[in-house]
Amino acid sequence: MKPIILISFLLLTCFNSFPPKISPPEPYGVLPSERILAWHETEFYGLVCFTTTTFQNKEWGYGDADPSILNPMAFDADQVVAAAKSAGMKGLILVCKHHDGFCLWPTKTTEYNISKSPWKGGKGDMVREFSLACKKAGLKFGAYVSPWDRNSAEYGNPKYVEIYREQLREIYTNYGPLFISWHDGANGGDGYYGGARETRKIDRTTYYGWDKLWGMTRELQPGAAIFSDIGWDVRWVGNEKGFAGETCWATFTPKGREIESKPGIGDSRYEEGETGHRDGKYWMPAECDVPLRKGWFYHPTEDNQVKSASQLFDLYCKSVGRGQCLDLGLAPDLRGILHENDVVALKDLGKLIDNTFARNLAKEGKITLSNIRGNDSQTYGAKNLLDDDRYSYWATDDNVKTPVLVLKFKVPISFNIIRIRENIKLGQRIDRIGVDVWENGGWKEVGQATSIGALRIIRLANLVTSTKVRLRVVGSAAAPCISEFGIYAAPKVSGAGI
Repeated sequence: MKPIILISFLLLTCFNSFPPKISPPEPYGVLPSERILAWHETEFYGLVCFTTTTFQNKEWGYGDADPSILNPMAFDADQVVAAAKSAGMKGLILVCKHHDGFCLWPTKTTEYNISKSPWKGGKGDMVREFSLACKKAGLKFGAYVSPWDRNSAEYGNPKYVEIYREQLREIYTNYGPLFISWHDGANGGDGYYGGARETRKIDRTTYYGWDKLWGMTRELQPGAAIFSDIGWDVRWVGNEKGFAGETCWATFTPKGREIESKPGIGDSRYEEGETGHRDGKYWMPAECDVPLRKGWFYHPTEDNQVKSASQLFDLYCKSVGRGQCLDLGLAPDLRGILHENDVVALKDLGKLIDNTFARNLAKEGKITLSNIRGNDSQTYGAKNLLDDDRYSYWATDDNVKTPVLVLKFKVPISFNIIRIRENIKLGQRIDRIGVDVWENGGWKEVGQATSIGALRIIRLANLVTSTKVRLRVVGSAAAPCISEFGIYAAPKVSGAGI
């Protein structure tokens, strides 16, 4: 054989032996940024509420409390952080300043700050202590500085906006990287205001100049997700009950209450955050916030009103398990630590989550897929569903939008929880799924869900037992890209199913 013919033959043989890999699916719709992906990966975090208001037994301070009342004799940021970590939280947000205007760090912007309290002889800095405690424990740290200030004599004037921006600048530049900069819509009303004791109102859509302010956030804390009822990165779910809608899209278009095209913090159709918008202009997922107790700040009468592990797990499944994140309010008591009942509830929740998801029964069966993209099982096959990697995935050919997965087991297995994820780097693609079990010679549906996204947890009313489980994608806007499929048997709590 001539050399040229031989080379051509060898090249052709190699090409046929190793055909080029099919290209990955095209992304669908709007996509999350890297900072929002990091936020999604956090899943569960807390909001620490502690200030002079705690010592007044109030939820909102008026702005006239004497700094001398803040002197927590047993303050321990490590204790609060450890309790949060035991629950499975991956981050903590500190309320660095609430509406009363008292700053928990020695700010240069106002005399109304922690240096005027007797705690640590006026040399303390609670923001720093929480920041360091989070870093030591491996938790992310975030900050909330209230835009409303019921203490400042300048509130309502242009000068206050500069004061507020400088307070944020101090937080952004002195306490390390933040995973979130948190803002709410409580802006304007009655207050102390330097002794004026009056009601002040502001135009919520224009007063703070949010675009300029958040531009500073991007410059100084580029990794921080910006949270408010209108984003930029994360929206409010629209309630303080800790759950997202049964259908809850990560995509969202903020709308103004009076003028749709001019939404503002505290002036938006925030109630639409509970479901989001399937065709939303932005990838703006929802934070689901709820206090561990009845209130956000500590009240002695609520020591026996701490949510149980079972209640918290239910909220976890209806927030994290609906593709969003859960933000649980933590309220240190007058000692400056979490009450013993709070600590127990958090620890029990962590154990319940760990025990529930410790054993993925899907790993014990054999998966058959109705379609694999380009027949490339190495890149897009079943192994990607079980490798605990959010971004490896089972993909189908572009024209296959309703594929089927079947799990077969050698012996019957029992389960009552199903988990499924999409690779959200490629968008939120799936509209609806169904889950069936083989029973009496045929398939029987036991669960269904919409809006999968970052994570979907389906809880069944009772344990079901079978040798075969089937996942059906019933509707999808684009070829599905599923990164996880798991089935679990949740443990019983206090003798009752959860």
